[in-house]
Amino acid sequence: MKEFSNINDILDFAIAREQDAVDFYNRLAAKARNNDMRHIFEQFAREEMMHKARLAKIKEEGVITLPTEKVVDLKIADYVVLDSERDDMTYEQALVLAMKREKAAFKLYLALSEKVDKTEYKELFKQLAQEESRHKLRFELEYDEYVLKDN
Repeated sequence: MKEFSNINDILDFAIAREQDAVDFYNRLAAKARNNDMRHIFEQFAREEMMHKARLAKIKEEGVITLPTEKVVDLKIADYVVLDSERDDMTYEQALVLAMKREKAAFKLYLALSEKVDKTEYKELFKQLAQEESRHKLRFELEYDEYVLKDN
């Protein structure tokens, strides 16, 4: 992982990763083959944009308190692999890639929580990790319902 010299470096890095996620979901939405798929990806783009805005606000104003909750992990993302985004991806492949990206974001925020000393920042990154975990769960449920149900 990149070395950081202060909390602003960490927040800038996290903000850039959230923008990457916004761009990713917007690209998937633009390539969607049906309205349901397009709406799902647009919704995730909006949620990632909210994460980016939250991080930018925290950078500007300081730490805020977020609620915590336990999120179920179906571990489907642990067993499916797709390396990169392609123009000709199927809905199944797009879901797999989205699960993998959310899992990576989860791991990133957990790692960032270990890089900071201040308790408030540790909690912030742990809570953001939880949100990414919830996103992954939503894609896993979608995958379970539309891909695995026929197998």
